[in-house]
Amino acid sequence: MPTRLAVSVFAALLPAAAFAQSVQYRSPAGVEYRAQRDTGGGAVARAESALAADPRNVDKIIALGVAQSGVRQYREAIATFTRGLALAPQHALLYRWRGHRHLSVRELDQAHDDLTRGRQLDSTNYGIWYHLGIVRHAKGDFAAAVEAFTRALPIAPDSGERAASTDWLWMSLSRAGRKADAQALLDGRPDSIPGANAYVQRLRLYRGEIVPDSVLTPADTGDIAVATLAYGVGNWHLVRGDTARARTWFERSVRSGGWPAFGFIVSEVELRRLGGRRP
Repeated sequence: MPTRLAVSVFAALLPAAAFAQSVQYRSPAGVEYRAQRDTGGGAVARAESALAADPRNVDKIIALGVAQSGVRQYREAIATFTRGLALAPQHALLYRWRGHRHLSVRELDQAHDDLTRGRQLDSTNYGIWYHLGIVRHAKGDFAAAVEAFTRALPIAPDSGERAASTDWLWMSLSRAGRKADAQALLDGRPDSIPGANAYVQRLRLYRGEIVPDSVLTPADTGDIAVATLAYGVGNWHLVRGDTARARTWFERSVRSGGWPAFGFIVSEVELRRLGGRRP
């Protein structure tokens, strides 16, 4: 039988791909969600190679963490961004990205701490405000989520992110009991520039342009899309006081398998709040 030292040495010699399906998150029900392999061109391998040639380059550290995130290697990405912060402890983008990835693996307190620190270093960064809003919403601090999405919306970098911020701001206003402000937001149409993502479809529901059962279409087969759309429908039912239908849609979000989606993450939270059975 090999010694522990021999096993450790052997593991150190293995390529990173050998660990590409590591467990990233284990749900309260015991379901394990894993990373993906670095396939489709080996973005992680290329980023690792580039960083090896210039190991103190923070931009290359961020590029590696982003590549790892692209294949759901979130815990590896957290370690990468932590490495960057050891070199550049005042770098706001490192806190933005590490906070985002703490959120992905349900470490909400760590995510909140990182994004708050990032906001203190750079209050003009859209990604920091947006993801801080998601964390606050997930933690049930809807008033604070409103503040974050209100700051994010006017600096959204494109139509897709503008729709996303409008959507989450409407949800946060609604959950904070500010129904008139939520309606005024929709009436003002800050997302009027055409976009094409799940948030655009959810906003059509909020405006009464489509019915709940039309939000998911036959084209929506991806796990992230299903999780995102189903959460939006569930929250729409919840703010209207229909907890039974809300639960059904939150469960559908979780059954999608799209575990990195914010809709999946918050659906888990909502199901815990509602109590009873969970997928």
